[in-house]
Amino acid sequence: MRRLLVALSLLAAILGSAPAAAQARNQLGPLCTTDTTPADKMIDACTKIIALKAFRGEQLATIHFWRAVGWNKKGDYAKVVTDATEAIRLQPSQAAYNLRGSAYYDKGDYDIAIADFDDALKLGPPSGTIFHNRGNAWRGKHDYAKAIADYDMAIKADPKATFSFQNRGISKQALGDLDGALADINQAIRLDPSLPQPLINRTAIWRAKGDLDRAIADGSEAIRLAREKPPANIMTPPNSVLISGYTHRALAFEARGDYASAREDYKATLAIAASDAGSKANQATAKVRLSLVTETSAPIPRDAPSPATQPTAAPTPQQTGAAQLPSPAPAPRDTRVALIIGNGAYAHVKALANPANDARAVAKSLRDIGFTVSEGIDLDRAAMQKMTRDFLREAARAQVAVVYYAGHGVQVDGRNYLIPIDVELKPGTAMTEAMIDMDTIMAGLDDQVRTNILIFDACRNNPMAPKVASAGTNRSIEGASGLAAPTSLSTGATLGAGTLIAFATAPGQVALDGEGANSPFSAALSRHLGTPGLEVQQMLTRVRAEVVSSTKSKQVPWSNSSLLGEVYLAEK
Repeated sequence: MRRLLVALSLLAAILGSAPAAAQARNQLGPLCTTDTTPADKMIDACTKIIALKAFRGEQLATIHFWRAVGWNKKGDYAKVVTDATEAIRLQPSQAAYNLRGSAYYDKGDYDIAIADFDDALKLGPPSGTIFHNRGNAWRGKHDYAKAIADYDMAIKADPKATFSFQNRGISKQALGDLDGALADINQAIRLDPSLPQPLINRTAIWRAKGDLDRAIADGSEAIRLAREKPPANIMTPPNSVLISGYTHRALAFEARGDYASAREDYKATLAIAASDAGSKANQATAKVRLSLVTETSAPIPRDAPSPATQPTAAPTPQQTGAAQLPSPAPAPRDTRVALIIGNGAYAHVKALANPANDARAVAKSLRDIGFTVSEGIDLDRAAMQKMTRDFLREAARAQVAVVYYAGHGVQVDGRNYLIPIDVELKPGTAMTEAMIDMDTIMAGLDDQVRTNILIFDACRNNPMAPKVASAGTNRSIEGASGLAAPTSLSTGATLGAGTLIAFATAPGQVALDGEGANSPFSAALSRHLGTPGLEVQQMLTRVRAEVVSSTKSKQVPWSNSSLLGEVYLAEK
C-alpha cells in the first residue's frame, strides 16, 4: 500500500502545479488517486485528466496506473492490462508491474503474471505483497511448493499477513497436508475474524475431513460476513468471495444429503455476476451440480444418518422451512468409484470392434483393486447421460474418481464431446445437444477434495471436416486436426487441482481400434492398472511406452496432470 501512497502524493503535487482547466484539479486529483473512490468516478476523473494532455512521462504514467486501479475494481482485467501497460511504457514501476500481474492472474494467464511479478521484484525493494501475489500465480499453476516458498517470504516480511497465512494453508491442503492447512487457516482467522475468505477455505478443509456440520457452519458465517460487508480490497475480484462461499457451502450440503439447501446455494452462486477465472470455475461446477440435485432422482439414500459433530450455526433464511431429505452417511475416506463406458455399435458412423472389450477389461482391472465400478456398454444418449449423472452424484462422496471412455469422440468449437451410439453427425445440425460434453464431466468433479483420473480412448478429430470413417480401422469419425488439450474449462477456468486427464493419442492424431480384441492403449492400460505400488503417472508412462512400441510410433498417448501428489490406484 505504501507504493500507492507515494503515487498519490506525486500526482497530487503535479496536479497542483498544472494549469487551470474546466474542472478544478483539487477535485479531479483526489477522485482519480484515492483507492476508496468508487470505480466509475475514479475512471471518469482519471480519463478527464488524461484528456487535458497536460502531463507526460512519470506523471502521465501515474494517472494511467490509477485508472487501471479503477478498472480493476470493476473486474475489467483487459482494460487493467491496457492502462498498466501504458504506465509501464511511460515509467516502469513496481506498483504497475504488480497491478498488471494481478490482472493477468485474475484472467488465468499465470505464466505472464509470474513474469510481471518477477519484473516487479527486480525493481525492488523486496515486497511481501508481491511475493504473496506471485505465490498466488504459482498456486494457479498447481506448483504448490513454489507457492508456499513465496508465501513464506510474504509472512517473513509481515508476520500479520492474513491472506498469506490463508493461501499458504490452501497450498498445504492441495498437497494433502490437512492439519498444516488447518493451522494456517486458523491463524488467518485469528489475525482477522471479520474476513470471510479464511472461513470459506476452512469450509473446504472440514469437507475434506468429512466434518460436514463444521463445513456448513463456517460457510454460513462466511456468507454472512461477505453480505454484511463486501471485501473492499481492490485486488479482490468483484463478487468472488460470495460466489466461493455459496459454492463451498452447497457442496457441503450436497455431501450431507441436504439437497434442498444445496439447490438454493447453487442457484445463489449462478445468480451472481462473475468476472475472474476462479469464480467462473465455481459457477461451472455449480451449474452441473444444480442440475444433478434438481432431478427427482437426485437424492441417494444411505443406510444411516451422518454422525453428530459440532453444532451448526443457526439456519440462514434460505434454509428455513426447506424440505429435508434423509442425510446420507459420509463416504469413507478410502471410497473409490469408477465410471466405465465402451461405445462401439454405432448406428450412423463407422462401428468400432473393440470398445466393449476395452471397457470390460478396464472395469475388471479396477474392480480387482477395490473400485466400485459403474459399467456401460453401447449406450445411447439417454442411457449414457443417466449413467454419467448418476456417477457424478456418487462421486460427490468419494475420495478417488476414475472415468474411462472408449469409443468415438469429437471437437466442436473448442469443446470436447463423447459420442453415444445413436448420434447421427451432420454438418450444420445441432450435434452437440445429442452428445456428452466432456467439460460438464470435468466441472462436475471439480470441487477440490477429490482425486480425479479421466482416461479417454477416443478419436480427437473435428466433426465438420470431410468424413473419412470408411478409410481404415480407427476411432476417427472425421479427418482433421485433433482436439485441443483440455487444460481449461470452456469458461476460462483452469483445470481443477487434483485431476489427471489421459488420452490414448497425442493432439491431432487418431486412436487406433486395434487388430486384436482390444485397442493398443486399452490393452496396455488394463495390464498396468493393477500393478501394486505403481504410481499413476508412472503407470501411464509404461502404458505410453508400450503403445508407442506396439504401434511402431503411430500412436503416442498424451496426458495432462494437476495431481497434488503421488497417487496409487493399486496399493503398494
